[in-house]
Amino acid sequence: MSDFVRIVEVGPRDGLQNESQAVSTADKIALIDRLSATGLRTIEATSFVSPRWVPQLADAAEVFTGITRLPGVAYPVLVPNEQGYDRALAAGVQEVAVFTAASEAFNRRNTNAGIDESLARFQPILQRALVDGVRVRGYVSTVLGCPYQGEVPLADVVWVARALHRMGCYEISLGDTIGVGTPHKARAMLQAVAAEIPMSALAVHFHDTYGQAIANIATCLEEGVRVVDSAVSGAGGCPYAKGASGNVASEDVVYLLRGLGLECGVDLDALAATGRWLAGLLGRTTASRTGQALAAT
Repeated sequence: MSDFVRIVEVGPRDGLQNESQAVSTADKIALIDRLSATGLRTIEATSFVSPRWVPQLADAAEVFTGITRLPGVAYPVLVPNEQGYDRALAAGVQEVAVFTAASEAFNRRNTNAGIDESLARFQPILQRALVDGVRVRGYVSTVLGCPYQGEVPLADVVWVARALHRMGCYEISLGDTIGVGTPHKARAMLQAVAAEIPMSALAVHFHDTYGQAIANIATCLEEGVRVVDSAVSGAGGCPYAKGASGNVASEDVVYLLRGLGLECGVDLDALAATGRWLAGLLGRTTASRTGQALAAT
């Protein structure tokens, strides 16, 4: 089992999409460039979704073309449909992500489409991406609970994840969108999906609503997962999930990995400094717990 864990930094997209504080295009570019300098290998830059639905990311093309893309660093973007894919391709994107849910109720609230409709919408994107040489990542949200449906059967999580993988997504990110998961449930969910999809093609994405994200990640690392989504300074949440707090903080994840003797190639001090800078930008008095602790030493 590899001792290297790849962190997928989702702060510039998942972190900013639900912030009430407006962030300028220049500051978004500065954020991504600062993150690039920390050693992160994957930074989700933005989302080519309709500005009407996510106004915070209306400047997706300007942000993506404005960042300094470093060799060896991937800068994926989210695309909801072929129109978004076209816009992303025109901006020079080389990796995209598609997203659906394991909950039918959540998917209809989020995308105004059923799960089957969403998967059908992704099929031409996957087909075109194969020809274009564009890598595609898949997100499955609400894997441990839904704000509208409540419990989500494991069988539903498995079949949606399997469908995305069979369509050609090289990696499937399993998201606890409202942060209700606990280590026991997270382990059971991961084991169920890993029975159908290689662990090497799975990632975990936890929100920290009940303070369980780090414990859940540690449990999934024990099971063998080696890709973790997180957001610098714990920014964000889900605009379609009432009560969902921010993502797990990237700084806290790096600190955890250090404690477990796992490598991630990230400069924790530089990452924490970026987290404090972002917290200030968003008008917060505090950053992540790890960022605060490092600032005090």
